[in-house]
Amino acid sequence: MSSLINTIKDKVSGKDNTSQPSQENEQTFSIQPHPAKTNDPRDLQPSLGGGLNTNPEIGAFHARDPYVPSQEIKDNLPPAKSREELRARAQELNKE
Repeated sequence: MSSLINTIKDKVSGKDNTSQPSQENEQTFSIQPHPAKTNDPRDLQPSLGGGLNTNPEIGAFHARDPYVPSQEIKDNLPPAKSREELRARAQELNKE
């Protein structure tokens, strides 16, 4: 029943259904909500409660130990290149 009414409306209004697919390809934009609950900029700053773990500046002190490769990995590494070899390689790569 509703399709019959829609067909009649389309004929009376002079709209053509072939224009519908072109509208589907258009970009649509919407407004996203702002995370602040008030206009106070301090609301966006992280809270200081919960101890030192919530402070990102202190996070560097909770880093893990440095990575030390096993002896097998160390044995399979190629020998280190000299400064002259590294400079020559850098010049070669910078030519291109």
